[in-house]
Amino acid sequence: MSATDTIRRYFDAFNAKDTEAMLACLDAEVAHHVNEGQVRTGKTKFAEFCAHMSHCYDENLTDMVVFEAEGGTRAAAEYTVNGTYLATDDGLPAANGQTYRLPAGSFFTLKDDKITRVVTYYNLADWIRQVG
Repeated sequence: MSATDTIRRYFDAFNAKDTEAMLACLDAEVAHHVNEGQVRTGKTKFAEFCAHMSHCYDENLTDMVVFEAEGGTRAAAEYTVNGTYLATDDGLPAANGQTYRLPAGSFFTLKDDKITRVVTYYNLADWIRQVG
């Protein structure tokens, strides 16, 4: 399986709101670098993050473009996040069903068809402006 195939499976699972299928794409010790946050290590921490995000946000990714480096150990994706802010997240503006649309990207390291590192980026100031 190519890195592109793995990344597409991961994002298809995200859009389907299927955390278990996302976890199946990850290495047991995945390093998850979230935007404006700490690195979380392991599938358990990743699943906890997903549960929190599903409580606060309803998101769907569109305009997906996946890039793969030679050798298949690195990949990146650029996409648009289309979301609804469902429940107030700590330290952020109050939620009341605001919608938002953000350009975003993710960077990946892969080994043996599993994602070992995920780095996600979006412009937090733009998001705050849209929901504030």
